[in-house]
Amino acid sequence: MRPIEILLVEDNPGDIKLTLDAFKEGKVSNRLHVVEDGEQAMLYLHKQGELASAVTPDIILLDLNLPKKDGREVLHEIKMDPHLKRIPVVILTTSAAEQDILKAYDNYANCYIRKPVDLDKFIEVVHKVEDFWLTIVRLPTDSHLK
Repeated sequence: MRPIEILLVEDNPGDIKLTLDAFKEGKVSNRLHVVEDGEQAMLYLHKQGELASAVTPDIILLDLNLPKKDGREVLHEIKMDPHLKRIPVVILTTSAAEQDILKAYDNYANCYIRKPVDLDKFIEVVHKVEDFWLTIVRLPTDSHLK
């Protein structure tokens, strides 16, 4: 079975490291790809420029508060693109603002998770994301995303 391809769109180096570590400990074979701003995320997803050889992710973990292009815009662009819209997008952010939650679901986010501040709880959340999204949920295959 091929590894699950995960795109993490996150600009906080600490959260990137924690997420990488948590997925390394995981039960499911995966490859975590990281981009640190919204513009890079869209270049990755459209396989443009230096990211022309990027793999289509099976799932996207998206922070909302990103430099260059914010995660809200990225989510909207993903879900309006016929080639990308079926990729599940899990919002993983510090924002607890009701407006952000509503807007994320209005833009077809598949899930909205507030990042815990506590280190152990953050790792626990990442493990639960893995358990649910990579073990229980059936993700579309790359061929169905084109």
